[in-house]
Amino acid sequence: MSSVLLVERDGQVATVTLNRPEQRNALSSELRFAIGNAFRELERDEEIRVVILTGAGQSFCAGMDLKELSGGTPDATGHDTGVAGQSEMAEGIASFGGPIIAAVNGHAVTGGFELALACDLITASTQAKFADTHARVGILPGWGLSQKLPRLIGIARAKELSFSGNALDAATAYDWGLVNRVVEPAALLPTCITLARDMASCVPHVLRSYKRLIDDGFGMPLREALAHERKVAIESAKATSAATIASRRDEVQKRGREG
Repeated sequence: MSSVLLVERDGQVATVTLNRPEQRNALSSELRFAIGNAFRELERDEEIRVVILTGAGQSFCAGMDLKELSGGTPDATGHDTGVAGQSEMAEGIASFGGPIIAAVNGHAVTGGFELALACDLITASTQAKFADTHARVGILPGWGLSQKLPRLIGIARAKELSFSGNALDAATAYDWGLVNRVVEPAALLPTCITLARDMASCVPHVLRSYKRLIDDGFGMPLREALAHERKVAIESAKATSAATIASRRDEVQKRGREG
């Protein structure tokens, strides 16, 4: 694995860390390719069920590497470094079928904001800040920010952020529904690891199917989404025996008593 990206496996949970702290984890072409390759590799790893994505140092991700982007020079493969690896990164993240938790430890700016939004949920440090500066840099988002953000926090709030380029602090991000939890910096990774292990303890194929069911239905009109859910639920029920349900019921009740 490239030194610009660290991957640590711990049982069924993997932690992927952007590792360019001196550049605030800006997305160079090398890092973008590394992210895409890492998520594809984790998807092939049958043991890994949940991934945590975070950044080294004080920032989560400062977005695209603007120095590299402004250069527009080819890398060793002949690709323009300003665009190389963008689709590979986005498609690699999308290829992972399990939950992805963003552990946002500091600034998540523009492309870094989009990277956080590519995850299934966001847990933020009290030091986290979110900003969309596409309009100030002079480019448009292409990894989903313009469509995902309004759906999460409302269209007017999304327009305020994107049209101003102003930063959003962690507490307000929580109030607006952008992040699931806000914790002290030292508690960020432990909190995400605990949550990831809770998710990983679920029935593996159902966990992945549930993610797909939510994501597919979210893009449909409600009536169509409800019909889709019924169809998938019936298929799932037919494939699951009564004995299996009974055994899992005992496990769920035991967990409830112990919790």
